[in-house]
Amino acid sequence: MTDAPSGTAAAPAWAIRAATPADVDAIMRLETSTFTSDAWSRAMMQADVSNPHCHYLVAEDPGHPDAPLLGYAGLLSPRGSNDADIQTIAVAPDARGHGLGRTLMQALVAEAVQRHARRVFLEVRADNPGAQHLYETLGFLPVGVRRGYYQPDNVDAIVMRLELPARKVIS
Repeated sequence: MTDAPSGTAAAPAWAIRAATPADVDAIMRLETSTFTSDAWSRAMMQADVSNPHCHYLVAEDPGHPDAPLLGYAGLLSPRGSNDADIQTIAVAPDARGHGLGRTLMQALVAEAVQRHARRVFLEVRADNPGAQHLYETLGFLPVGVRRGYYQPDNVDAIVMRLELPARKVIS
C-alpha cells in the first residue's frame, strides 16, 4: 500500500506495509524517541507485532527502505470480536503534517472492519490536542477518561470510540 499527501501528483511520500517481527528494532527506535517517558518495552512490542490478533503497519520512504521508519501503527482486533483497539501509532517528526498519521489510522480502521469489529477504541494523552483533533476528524468521540493512565507523567488518557457501520451479509 502506498500513499502520498492529499492534493499532490508527486511520487508517493511513503510506502506502507504489514510489520513483521524483523521490524521491531526499527519500531522501537521510533517508539522510544517519540514516547520518551512512557514508551512500550521491546518485549511488549515484539509480543504485539507477533500476535495474530494484532495488525501492525510500518511506513517507509519508498526510495530509501533502509532509512528510519516514517511511522508505525498497531491494532488489536481478534476476528469475531465486536471491539477493536488502536494499540499505538507514531509518526516521525519530519514526516508529520503530511497525512501519514491519518493514512495509518484509516488503514487500521479498514482492517477492523474486515475483522467484523463494530467499534474501535483508543486512548490518547489529554495533553496531545493534535492527536485528539486527528481522531475527532476521523469520527472518534470521547467516551471517558482514565486518570493518571500515562506514567510516570501522571497524564490522563481520553478514551475515544468510533462506531463502525454494520456489515451487510448477503445470502
